[in-house]
Amino acid sequence: MKITAIETLRADAGWRIFSFLKVTTSTGIVGWSEYNESFGSAGLSAVIAALAPQVIGRDPLASEAVVAWLHVLTRQSRGGINQQAIAAIENALLDIRGKEAGVPVYALFGGPVRTRIPVYWSHMGTYRLRNAAMVGAPALKNYDDVARHAEEIRKLGFRALKTNTMAWDGHRLSSFGAGFGRTAGCPELNWTPQALRYVRDTLGAVRAGGGADMGLMLDTNFHFKTEGFKRVADAVAPYDLTWLEIDTHDPASLANIRAMAPCPIASCETLLGRRDFKPYFEAYAMDVPIIDVVWNGLGESMKIAAMADVYEMNVAPHNFYGHLCSMISAHLCAAVPNFRIMEIDIDSIPWRDEFVTSVPVIENGELVLPTAPGWGIDINEAAVRARPPKQ
Repeated sequence: MKITAIETLRADAGWRIFSFLKVTTSTGIVGWSEYNESFGSAGLSAVIAALAPQVIGRDPLASEAVVAWLHVLTRQSRGGINQQAIAAIENALLDIRGKEAGVPVYALFGGPVRTRIPVYWSHMGTYRLRNAAMVGAPALKNYDDVARHAEEIRKLGFRALKTNTMAWDGHRLSSFGAGFGRTAGCPELNWTPQALRYVRDTLGAVRAGGGADMGLMLDTNFHFKTEGFKRVADAVAPYDLTWLEIDTHDPASLANIRAMAPCPIASCETLLGRRDFKPYFEAYAMDVPIIDVVWNGLGESMKIAAMADVYEMNVAPHNFYGHLCSMISAHLCAAVPNFRIMEIDIDSIPWRDEFVTSVPVIENGELVLPTAPGWGIDINEAAVRARPPKQ
């Protein structure tokens, strides 16, 4: 068996783009992966296309050899978009390996430790603030609406959710996102009394609607510096968080925050490869390492999870993409012993389901692991091509 073609496909996903990689083989087996260009990775499709000639003609069943060769070729520019391109290729090759063997991908890594994957509803309220019409859900106009939305999630059987800070200016509810330049405060990222009030009011509303037993996470992204994250950690103390999620590129600073925080700390979703994770593990900087399986590739993600286990940490995937990404992340969750909980976006554009041959099954807050070969679902190529990205 040889790789005969590599093709990227991109589709309109409302406020972002869904991107897919198709790898065709000489035997007719097609491997699919999903990658993301709407999270600071513009140009990723072009990088994949640049690496493709190095993969054509190779044996897709020797995925580790292909990945190692691509790392050799990109060694002088390790990480970044190169790593994400390699991950997209690796994940498609793993789909081929599973299909050729007639087994799910997780069977290639020792079989499932679990067949039902606990998930949490991610971006609770966030998309309904900015893109309610695209999601097809009511807009959240105030904190009372936030509480009702949390209650709705609880009644749907979810046992955990993650939200972002929502800001009320006395007239309108909006997203707080200084670290991404969406609101005032960038690039300084100083904390303010108003920002802390937004944190408390958001969590108060979610806790009121979700109830005392709802697992509650707050994602603060890159919105503050260390000083501000410490103040946020103080502010969240009354709300019994499952974790406070923080992004920072300095392991020692994160360890410093963790030492004083009243709740577990989760981090590392933007890191690439074991070398990036190593200093965070050595600093005992977080309680829950978050691994982006789409950025790292399942093979590398398994190795990162094995490292985390040495430091007595359970891992959680970073997964806010399309359905195929959810399946790829679910295979990590199934195969590693040290698993915490899986992120998943429920709110999305209505036509997301059209892009796959079957949608993930979620029952009582758990994703039911598929048993079909490969990732367990395939891409509906005609549906993807029917919705080209909008400029």
